[in-house]
Amino acid sequence: MGVLYNKEGYVAYITLNRPDQLNALDPDSWKELHEILRSAKADPEVRVLVMTGAGEKSFCTGSDLKKSMPPATSFASTYFDEDNLLAPMEMWKPIICAINGYAIGGGLEMALACDIRIASEKASFGLSEVKVGSLPGLGGTQRLIRAIPKAVAMRMLLTGDRVNAQEAYRIGLVSDVVPADKLMETAKAMAEKIASNAPLSVKAAKQAVVIGGDLPVKQGSQLEGLLWGILRDSEDRIEGRVAFAEKRPPQYKGK
Repeated sequence: MGVLYNKEGYVAYITLNRPDQLNALDPDSWKELHEILRSAKADPEVRVLVMTGAGEKSFCTGSDLKKSMPPATSFASTYFDEDNLLAPMEMWKPIICAINGYAIGGGLEMALACDIRIASEKASFGLSEVKVGSLPGLGGTQRLIRAIPKAVAMRMLLTGDRVNAQEAYRIGLVSDVVPADKLMETAKAMAEKIASNAPLSVKAAKQAVVIGGDLPVKQGSQLEGLLWGILRDSEDRIEGRVAFAEKRPPQYKGK
């Protein structure tokens, strides 16, 4: 299988499993990934997702160019009907990317579509499309300038050069850099910590940031207030207060 999937408690783990191809995804693997993401999105038992790559060399280098031939139909005929390849990643459940090696081209675009990026000290990052006469086409130009300073993003985009894990941390592209043998342990601990929080609150916080980040502050604050009001009478909000008073861990149900 090109993509592996398993669940542990409230955390789902997605592993891109083509290490001999640096985890570049062929059409069948993209289809598998789409189905897995849609399943995880709809599964009420999944609160957080962790995505990583198999092996020690690469998280993902995008699409497998040897097996991704141009489509038989014109671009115009499909533009208004087809989802972006990363569209299934658009969900309010948090996604943690555990970057174990190369995150190049579409692989970095996939990582940018995640909410938290944790890097192995061996990881490297780049959008090298300009070197092969192309352009990042999965949101890379838009997400990169929102993740790091614009001048640094432009340098990466226009030169196609890579940055290593320490530089990625310095510019804010990743939240953490850890030894390779601690990567999944770190990602799992973070995922479980998030999953222990109230699911509706976690979703609301992500929505406030993702949508509000593109709004003026006043409208963003109005969205925040609306989301707070939605949570106000939820069972989980009451449970959180009762558990605090009783000095016990809360038992959240996502209601």
